[in-house]
Amino acid sequence: MDDSPRQLVVSDDQHESTLAALVRELMDGLAWSRARDLVRNGRVKVGGALRFDPAARVSAGALVEVNPTAQRRQAPVLERERLIHVDRDVVVVRKPAGLLSVPFDDRDDRDTLIERTRQALRERGSDDDAHKSDKRDLLGVVQRLDKDTTGLLVFARTRAGRKGLEAQFRAHTVERRYVALVYGRAEAAVHDSFLIPDRGDGLRGSWRGRNPPKAAKRAITKVRVETRLSGPFGEITLVSCRLETGRQHQIRIHLAEAGNPLVGEQVYGRGHRSPPGGPAPKRPARVEALRPMLHAASLGFHHPVNERMLRFEDPLPDDFRALLDSLR
Repeated sequence: MDDSPRQLVVSDDQHESTLAALVRELMDGLAWSRARDLVRNGRVKVGGALRFDPAARVSAGALVEVNPTAQRRQAPVLERERLIHVDRDVVVVRKPAGLLSVPFDDRDDRDTLIERTRQALRERGSDDDAHKSDKRDLLGVVQRLDKDTTGLLVFARTRAGRKGLEAQFRAHTVERRYVALVYGRAEAAVHDSFLIPDRGDGLRGSWRGRNPPKAAKRAITKVRVETRLSGPFGEITLVSCRLETGRQHQIRIHLAEAGNPLVGEQVYGRGHRSPPGGPAPKRPARVEALRPMLHAASLGFHHPVNERMLRFEDPLPDDFRALLDSLR
């Protein structure tokens, strides 16, 4: 293989191709494993910035640069200030936007929060002896946040930690409060429905009718109104949501089906067909937002080993706060 630096501008036909696929094409059919390694080792830039996720999608017009002989770099590590709480059994972190919580499966090599946390713990050099026998710092997954959702999330560090946390999530005793910015005049409500993977239009949603199928999972979201805003964009409401269950996209679905999709919502917002009998989403004008405005602001649980109550709060991230201030 010619190791000279190469570059390309992503064409319309290549729009949304993965970074690994573009590298492979640029390097004359390089093996997939080698193309992914070039990305993970910090030898690929997009728009002048290093990118470490081989599965990242790249838009048309972006400049991709590959330098096979560039200095090897590590993928980003979770910043120390994002490690909110660390002990022998659990770690609580502040998740940034645009990052998957965990891989989809064992073959998924995308950049994830759990891998960044693992690396951060290695660099931190915890004083406890929890993982001296396992240099990989295997973290247990007990909850997830959507890729573009920010805020608090807990991982287990020991078998006892995972078992204790899983029991609390099953019993719905973990305290979880989210803050969301939604279109329309949202009202305080308790949304209680059975969510299904496909309600007929390819999207997750609530089952309407009697006798929900076996695939349906009960989901309960309690919504409270925090602030109402109005202007040329119509009405916008800042709400807080408390979860009694933790189904995928639960908050996003319940709010959209109530006619109040999240500001920045791309899946359950404009063009989303409400279930029969449900109100249409209220979006008189589009507010510019790069992601759905949803933030996991509070997390509380009993320590899975010593049973001490732990509660954490995370202020709104900069992008959420800036958007909220601009609307005011």
